[in-house]
Amino acid sequence: MPTPSIHTPEWREPQRGENAGIGAWNRPNSPYDNFMESEGIPIHRGIGVHRVQDLPLKPWKRNGGSGTFIQLYGTEGLWGCYVVEVPGAGALHPEHHMYEEIYLVVEGRGTTEVWVDGSRKKHQFEWQTGSLFSIPMNAWHRVINARSTPALLLAATTAPNMINLVRNLDFIFNCSYVLRDRYSEAEDFFKPSLDIEPDPLRGLAMSRTNIIPDVFNSELPMDNRRSPGYRRMEPRMTENVFYQFIGQHENGRYSKAHAHASAAVLVCIKGKGYTYTWPTQLGITPWRDGHADQVIRQDYEHVGMVSAAPMSGDWFHAHFGVSKEPMRLLGWYGPNNHRAQQPGRPGEKAIDEGAIDVRDGGTAIPYDEEDPFIRAEYEAILKQEGVTSRMSPSLYEKKT
Repeated sequence: MPTPSIHTPEWREPQRGENAGIGAWNRPNSPYDNFMESEGIPIHRGIGVHRVQDLPLKPWKRNGGSGTFIQLYGTEGLWGCYVVEVPGAGALHPEHHMYEEIYLVVEGRGTTEVWVDGSRKKHQFEWQTGSLFSIPMNAWHRVINARSTPALLLAATTAPNMINLVRNLDFIFNCSYVLRDRYSEAEDFFKPSLDIEPDPLRGLAMSRTNIIPDVFNSELPMDNRRSPGYRRMEPRMTENVFYQFIGQHENGRYSKAHAHASAAVLVCIKGKGYTYTWPTQLGITPWRDGHADQVIRQDYEHVGMVSAAPMSGDWFHAHFGVSKEPMRLLGWYGPNNHRAQQPGRPGEKAIDEGAIDVRDGGTAIPYDEEDPFIRAEYEAILKQEGVTSRMSPSLYEKKT
């Protein structure tokens, strides 16, 4: 009996001993994939980007700039990303959409106007290289370049989530509903705030602000969870469910390898470095155990990107700064993808597993149990770069 084809015009009931259907298929486009392809600009897929500044750009008719979509492995359907160039002394088209959007200014200076239908006046705020700001969901906005040279912005969105769910672009881009709980006409709505408070679930440093003027150099509170001297803060912007954080490793130091589900992308916003990532089933010492060929490395400079847990997720990954300045990373997870947002039974206990060592029930590999290759290579690279290692030998002493 011939194997049924997906193109068979009529359904055939399986004979005795057979299964219905064809059992394997090529994954079709999602509605968001179709949307990206219809926009007529490039789509970059991979584990990372060395520098977003080097990605090819093509004219983007719908928004008036030039751009390319970025869909890193492990983020498919979980959140979206693109880079857009704003013409010199020009502006992007005004638009509003039923999804969240966060902008990081890679290069340039300008202003953004934000308003909703029925507004008495428009909010207008200035941005520069290093600014991070959020557009309230479904608010009108217009990005304006103040210089004669092009500006480059990197955007993170929840467009895949909404487009794949609703499957109606007219609703996404032409819905008139105003989300009053996400937008306010208050004078200070886009006034930067430096106030720090504990996030409600884990007690980590958080700031409620809709714009950070210079995320490349802003002050960060001490955290210490990823590496000695590690600093970190979570910006909560425009009541988004899109999760993000800013973290910084001191120069000459690197993070413990740790594991979690897919979705996390790190954007290098200061310094340079590289990331190693590998499936957890390879164990905590993949080089020593003969699996080096299955470990993936992504190098990046200022503003490069890496998907920390690509493919099927739950991959170990560690981040290494190799410059004379600290390595600062902007972490983008999208909506409801971070462990602090994972659904479950109300009241059940959840743990910050990525900050807890494997011997204590978490997923972080302590320095004294990591693969010896990691330390040896890192110290060799620092020597080539003229950077002194600040990893104390005591970190590698076996703990009992």
